[in-house]
Amino acid sequence: DGNYSVVVSNDWGSVISNEATFTVATNPPVITLVGAASVTHEAATSYTDAGATAVDALDGNLTGSIAPSSNVNPMATGAYSVLYDVSDAGGAAADTKVRAVTVVDTTAPVITLLGDANVSHPITTAWNDPGSTATDTLDGDLSGQVAISGTVDVNATGANVLTYNVSDQAGNTASTVTRTVNVMLGGPWNFTNAGATGREGPTQAQLDANYSG
Repeated sequence: DGNYSVVVSNDWGSVISNEATFTVATNPPVITLVGAASVTHEAATSYTDAGATAVDALDGNLTGSIAPSSNVNPMATGAYSVLYDVSDAGGAAADTKVRAVTVVDTTAPVITLLGDANVSHPITTAWNDPGSTATDTLDGDLSGQVAISGTVDVNATGANVLTYNVSDQAGNTASTVTRTVNVMLGGPWNFTNAGATGREGPTQAQLDANYSG
């Protein structure tokens, strides 16, 4: 940039023109996104942006001068933006580049049974379910929301299947977990000699006393 004039001369002298103002106009920097301009990100996982590069005709590589701004919150589903801005040494600003980030929750909760998945239970004895736990990457502890379907008929021998289900706020349903409760005749039984010793077996009175019920 500067003020310039032209001098024209010959053998008899010279003439100087009026000054003219000369300005060097340069294009602003150009920002290029690294990766896609629109991305989908799984909730509850750390978000790392792919970044961008910037080049200026006069100043060269301005990538390190890019000032990105982001409002991405991986703990809340929704639409977010990452904005990239940069200016060259002359103050010319690049066109802002924007990356659209959509945070989604597609991860289902996980149910874990407390106690065994296959249980033997004595007949005519009340069934108390050991319960279960359920966790979700975004919603946290969902144990209190687990629904149990199925019943245990303690008055008849046989296998009873209980099914445990839970869903998170995004509607993701956990893989079904089941517990089989096998209602059986009482036991275990411990057979003894009912207190008898010697060659003879126990008396009826000894049997009645030792095997009552």
